[in-house]
Amino acid sequence: MATLIKGGTVVTADGESRADVLIEGELIVAVGSKLDAPAGATILDAGGAYVMPGGIDPHTHMQLPFMGTVASEDFLTGTAAAAAGGTTSIIDFVIPAPQENILDAYKKWRGWAEKATADYSFHVAITWWDESVKKDMGTLCTEHGVNSFKHFMAYKNAIMADDETLVNSFSRARELGALCTVHAENGELVFRLQQEIYDRGFRGPEGHPLSRPPEVEGEAANRAIRIAEVLGVPVYLVHTSCIDALEAVTRARLEGQRVFAEVLAQHLVINDSVYQNPDWNAAAHYVMSPPFRPKNHQEALWRGLQSGMLQTTATDHCCFCTPQKQAGLEDFRKIPNGTGGVEDRMAVLWHHGVRTGRLTPSEFVAVTSTNAARIFNIYPKKGALKPGADADIVIWDPDKSHTISVKTHHQNIDFNIYEGMNVTGQAAVTMSRGKVLWKDGQLTPEKGWGRYVNRPCFGEYWGAQKLVNERGVRKPVERQKPALAK
Repeated sequence: MATLIKGGTVVTADGESRADVLIEGELIVAVGSKLDAPAGATILDAGGAYVMPGGIDPHTHMQLPFMGTVASEDFLTGTAAAAAGGTTSIIDFVIPAPQENILDAYKKWRGWAEKATADYSFHVAITWWDESVKKDMGTLCTEHGVNSFKHFMAYKNAIMADDETLVNSFSRARELGALCTVHAENGELVFRLQQEIYDRGFRGPEGHPLSRPPEVEGEAANRAIRIAEVLGVPVYLVHTSCIDALEAVTRARLEGQRVFAEVLAQHLVINDSVYQNPDWNAAAHYVMSPPFRPKNHQEALWRGLQSGMLQTTATDHCCFCTPQKQAGLEDFRKIPNGTGGVEDRMAVLWHHGVRTGRLTPSEFVAVTSTNAARIFNIYPKKGALKPGADADIVIWDPDKSHTISVKTHHQNIDFNIYEGMNVTGQAAVTMSRGKVLWKDGQLTPEKGWGRYVNRPCFGEYWGAQKLVNERGVRKPVERQKPALAK
């Protein structure tokens, strides 16, 4: 079955032009002006709208077991909600428990994801280390299409990777041509500050940001980047939330180091005043790590996105409903960390980015789709509108407004962090590999339509400079052995 999208303005990361898009089956077969529709083709009128690659959210947590509970969003409801907002692919996380075999964990997550209605892939977290982990990282890369490994520098006594684990895993990733991703917070400092803040009487959600100040993130970001520099491996920082971490990224990139960084849509538009809400339930729903920051950090993050120092936008979508959050009623340290947002990312970024002049439409496509596809090696299969690419397409109405609310969203959570925010610009049609999942306000997910996306590892060029040559040493120095000192 063929589909012809006519009359729209095609927007890619490289530019925009008036063009039609012809789809046959699951693939784009032609992009050009005044294309003819094959007999029996479905015609979608995109007049007055933009036609863009579907969004890619490179950081989600569907169905995540965490802090004594399990995230309320599973892979079906989560990918369906994503499609309602214009996102057609997610990269989720396999997070093995300490000492859990990482291949077993990967297979478990793959089973959970079979119900997805849109395409998905996985980063795999390295939460412990021995020779079996080293071997299994190779198997994941060569046999299962995994090219990125996650490292939590926070969550002491749980999934935190210490420096020894970081060095071992980073070194193995360099051998494999894989990308190291990090959650940059100093876990030792967080652990100590949590206890001190609690002992000072801060028991509610307001204690959360006090225990994770920007300096905690900045130190860990710089440490991860420096470790990657020494070992000669690329590194990707997830959810960059503050000036301190952004400065570490900027310094490294200006020095020529291969460093990438993402920013969450919510960190761009929500500040730390949310933790002062007298309604405990409302304040608790904003407990995530890193926490929301003072307003001055938001403007810096926008500048980082505009300048290219931050390349991708994500959500860290990890939903916990009010009864789950209330596990921490007497102790902020026990509030499950996570917020929603996979459905709202694209609209929030369009409204606060494109409509304010901070981003052009092409830059919007880059930071919501194409950059992630390129960084994680699935371009041009994803993140592109060209013949041979998957027909992951969003027809975007730039003038349609709606008010974000828990009453109307499709996410499986009883709260929305953007509640009451009016945004202009939203998905009119979302297609996953040629199948319409969202059209004119109607969501029509198909359980199991989503497909796992293999992400090949990178070639030798992907690493940083050769370790020996980088340090100016061409060969060992030849010298006579000195006489033993008396």
